Amino acid sequence: MARITSSRATGNGEESLLHTIQHVQLPMLNRKVAVRVGIGDDAAVWQPRSGYQTILTCDWFLEDTHFLVDRHPPESVGWKCLARALSDIAAMGADPRCFLLSLALPKEREGEWLRRFLKGLRSASRSLKCPIAGGDTTRRGQILISLTVIGECRRGRAVRRSAARPGDVLFITGRLGEAEYGLRLLKSGAKPSDPRVQKHLYPKPRLAVGQWLAERKMATAMMDLSDGLSTDLPRLCAASSVGALIEQHRIPCVRISRTHGAPDRKRFDPIELAANGGDDYELLFAVSKSRAERLPRVIAGVTVTRIGEITANKKIVIVNSNGKAKILVNRGWDPFR
Repeated sequence: MARITSSRATGNGEESLLHTIQHVQLPMLNRKVAVRVGIGDDAAVWQPRSGYQTILTCDWFLEDTHFLVDRHPPESVGWKCLARALSDIAAMGADPRCFLLSLALPKEREGEWLRRFLKGLRSASRSLKCPIAGGDTTRRGQILISLTVIGECRRGRAVRRSAARPGDVLFITGRLGEAEYGLRLLKSGAKPSDPRVQKHLYPKPRLAVGQWLAERKMATAMMDLSDGLSTDLPRLCAASSVGALIEQHRIPCVRISRTHGAPDRKRFDPIELAANGGDDYELLFAVSKSRAERLPRVIAGVTVTRIGEITANKKIVIVNSNGKAKILVNRGWDPFR
């Protein structure tokens, strides 16, 4: 619903909450406005662009599952709940247009926590150019956040997981394992201001890279790395009915800080973090061998690295620096595991 409402509102509480949330609503700068009617009516009116396809995604962000109220600043929760949802839009090569917010809060989070949460959400909305169009609110014992995002891409340009072919070259953006490294440091007592935890707290969806690849029809298949390479790569391969061979030495891994000393450097294995850590929100994509050599190594300011290739054998294999091959075991994030 466009009018954000509460199923258990009393007194002036709902109107006060609505007034606060409405400040998240932002104009679409330098382009045609997509939201014709937003917060304040029974439903939003959204205008798609001619010649474009609509891309839809939704995403949960739950207390004690995806964030910890005693570790994660409310600003980070606000930023991240939108950024991680937009990563799915980036993976399709699409452009975000607006989002719906469903928010359940306990009474004690309706004051300062909510104000700071909306500050982070507002920053993400402005930075990522995706305004709020409406949603719903209610009261609950834990914080539950659900976002639905509407995106668009030119007709026929959406990049799916299912078109990779044997011989295609596999690439990733950025570095892997940085978010998981940050999470473990945060749980160990690191401050939210520590530079090493910033990718975990404030991820940046690779929207510009995804759009660049889609517009040029460069990627044969693509997805975002939200659950870890060992979990997400098999999903891409399964969708395309292929396998993959990964060269371990090519994976750009998180750099472990030297300030930890030898014991901590042993405790944090960069390869394990890169393979199994979630929350990086980088892009994994395949490019045909004939076009791979022409792919820039930096796209929209983001480094792109070749890590392996698609194979006809449906196994997911990783080869270490000594040339020893083994099956890449799925040990990434799975909420049902």
